[in-house]
Amino acid sequence: MFTKSDERESKSHLFGIKYKTLAFGERTSLSEFSLAKGSIIPTHKHPHEQTGYVISGRMIFTIGGERFEAKPGDGWNIPSNMEHDVEVLEDTVVIEVFSPAREEYLP
Repeated sequence: MFTKSDERESKSHLFGIKYKTLAFGERTSLSEFSLAKGSIIPTHKHPHEQTGYVISGRMIFTIGGERFEAKPGDGWNIPSNMEHDVEVLEDTVVIEVFSPAREEYLP
């Protein structure tokens, strides 16, 4: 699969959080998230393993009860079914891979 950047549209499931699916296959999906300063992703968990990287901005992750500040160049992996949440400290852009693919994020 190959997608062109001008063929993708942003969507939103939470206030202040927008995402674009960049590419996906049978086992993985790749998404770009734009998170507005002050946004919160509440505590949740899902069966998908989640690996990410900060392009710009800053946020605080709580993963399995541990807090981490994420800033440009930082990466993470959240195991399947691990509780996590995010507090966005400044406008932030991240890239994340989910396995299996996050069906609710697919076009």
